[in-house]
Amino acid sequence: MIDIAILRENPEAVKENMRKKFQDHKLHLVDEVVALDKEYREVLTKASDLRAMRNRLSKEIGQFMREGKKAEAEENKRQVTSMADELKSLEEKENELAPKIREIMMKIPNFIDDSVPIGKDDSENVEIQKYGDPYVPEYEIPYHADIIENLNGLDKASAGRTSGNGFYYLMGDIARLSSAMLSYARDFMIDKGFTYCIPPFMIRSDVVTGVMSFDEMEAMMYKIEGEDLYLIGTSEHSMIGKFKDQIIKEDELPITLTSYSPCFRKEVGAHGIEERGIYRVHQFEKQEMVVLCKMEDGMEWYNKMWSYTVELFRHLNIPVRTLECCSGDLADLKVKSCDVEAWSPRQQKYFEVGSCSILGDAQARRLSIRAKGKEGNYYVCTLNNTVLASTRAIIAFIENNYNADGTINIPEALRPYMGGKTKIEKRK
Repeated sequence: MIDIAILRENPEAVKENMRKKFQDHKLHLVDEVVALDKEYREVLTKASDLRAMRNRLSKEIGQFMREGKKAEAEENKRQVTSMADELKSLEEKENELAPKIREIMMKIPNFIDDSVPIGKDDSENVEIQKYGDPYVPEYEIPYHADIIENLNGLDKASAGRTSGNGFYYLMGDIARLSSAMLSYARDFMIDKGFTYCIPPFMIRSDVVTGVMSFDEMEAMMYKIEGEDLYLIGTSEHSMIGKFKDQIIKEDELPITLTSYSPCFRKEVGAHGIEERGIYRVHQFEKQEMVVLCKMEDGMEWYNKMWSYTVELFRHLNIPVRTLECCSGDLADLKVKSCDVEAWSPRQQKYFEVGSCSILGDAQARRLSIRAKGKEGNYYVCTLNNTVLASTRAIIAFIENNYNADGTINIPEALRPYMGGKTKIEKRK
């Protein structure tokens, strides 16, 4: 949510930002909210003037009575009484206009950074840099689900009976591998100076609408029937919500947190849920990083955060690249975003394993998260980034560490979390 003062002073800049995001269908919202805001401020001014006049007249009543001016006192009483109805009407108008303005403001996208490439969708995202050499072995690498099933590590049929399509059982060394990677990601971020946190896995609707757009909410979130609670799609939701309505001491910034959670996603859209594998599923686990900082420090943290994910995947022998998200691929609250993609030697292409985003003060405005500085309170900048998402990380790990005999090498970084094992192989 942007500052409404910008809409008042420069609505054309807001419209131009919408055009860059290819959201021409939203242009009318700017004129609507400007008109509503003008009406709202007029109502506020009129109500304020009326209250001041009422207070003045009320004070005069006592003075007139002391002076024996009964007629004048009665006239003031009559005017004060008539003002009550008008004030009630103005206050009702205030209460009607305020939520309308907020609802529209929450649909207007945040300003994108000048460095963001202009493009309609993810097909126009721009490669920034590759890390590690993408390698294709001479032997065939099977589909990841076949590899895992051959190692007795995956059971989607049973999950289909218990929970439906989009769920899975991980078992044996593959389940252990999943936990090992998440534990390694946790310790990796702690070593970077981040504070480890396990947040609530359910959040209220006012937190949901504070951290994401309505479109994202509809496509992702599972609602708990009969309660004002949603299952989180990522721990970022809980972690940013932790600071709702808080004023943070400036000397406590930056706040750097790394959080573990299961993640639940409806995955509504054209891509659908994967029938056999675990690339796109309803449930997975994730290690996340979240930063709250001063606005001027935001871009420095943004570049640190995605670089940490690159470093972690390289420790796991996985080549990756970074991809700059174009304007049309940015969610409404994001200022700038990049994806980290892992190399798939089976498909001979990269696929997304994480995303890093800076959101400016958009989430902070929605959730009223401020810092107390020397010159007054101000909204903080929020950022989030995937350290490691379990299922996609498993796919990237297995393909890039797969041997011709069907075994999987375990790099040195993970061995302490795998009981010292150097390989995963099929158990008899």
